[in-house]
Amino acid sequence: MEWYEALILGVVQGLTEYLPVSSSGHLIIGAHLFGLNDGDSNMAFAIAVHVATVLSTCVILWREIVWLFQDLFKWKWNEGTRYIINILISMIPVGIIGLFFKDTVENFFGNGLTVVGICLLITAALLAFSYWAKPRQKESISPLHAFIIGLAQAIAVLPGLSRSGSTIATGLLLGNKKEYLAQFSFLMVIPPILGEALLDIKGIAEIGIEQAMGGLTAIPLAVGFIAAFVSGCFACQWMINIVRRGKLIWFALYCTIVGILAIVL
Repeated sequence: MEWYEALILGVVQGLTEYLPVSSSGHLIIGAHLFGLNDGDSNMAFAIAVHVATVLSTCVILWREIVWLFQDLFKWKWNEGTRYIINILISMIPVGIIGLFFKDTVENFFGNGLTVVGICLLITAALLAFSYWAKPRQKESISPLHAFIIGLAQAIAVLPGLSRSGSTIATGLLLGNKKEYLAQFSFLMVIPPILGEALLDIKGIAEIGIEQAMGGLTAIPLAVGFIAAFVSGCFACQWMINIVRRGKLIWFALYCTIVGILAIVL
């Protein structure tokens, strides 16, 4: 992987992790266009850029994270404690899938462009439906809704099915307020991404660091990490504002176009 390829893929990862267009699907499409078919090397690069986007979330939402920990360590039932409980509940489905069925799902569906294209079309349909549906809005996210949103996140392990798009659209369809959904969606994704990175690091330890790096050197790895972090900071803040304004329909159109192109390719 050349440094400019890492730069482009890092930017793609940082933007698409938060925009509802599927980061995994775009990384697969990008790797295909660049001819990067070394799965082990792609895994090492994927860990770096995913950790970078987690750090960008922490930077943009640092006030909310500090508030949650302050409320948690008051050791009493309050708004922050309830919020953390909802995040933990939302992690249950993806935790089960990630620990016990991740390899099965990946082996069954694969990561070819056809699968990516179909899942992007599903993402488009979900975003469009959530845009036109007008359910009665609720004041806060309930534990049941947190679990259902977590189910949407678990299903989004499929390449091309957007994690942020699935969780935000599901929350909107359940009637949760737009003002809370983007923030909740981005905070709930931090533990699963870190958990997935730990599982991938375990995989790298099993095959050896040299094999995992493949032809990947430190420079493109660092370039990809920085690019994903910077673009992730921009996309995270941008997406929060977009959700508040409810303008997700344009992403549905984008996913439709890219999905069709992926199937054609």
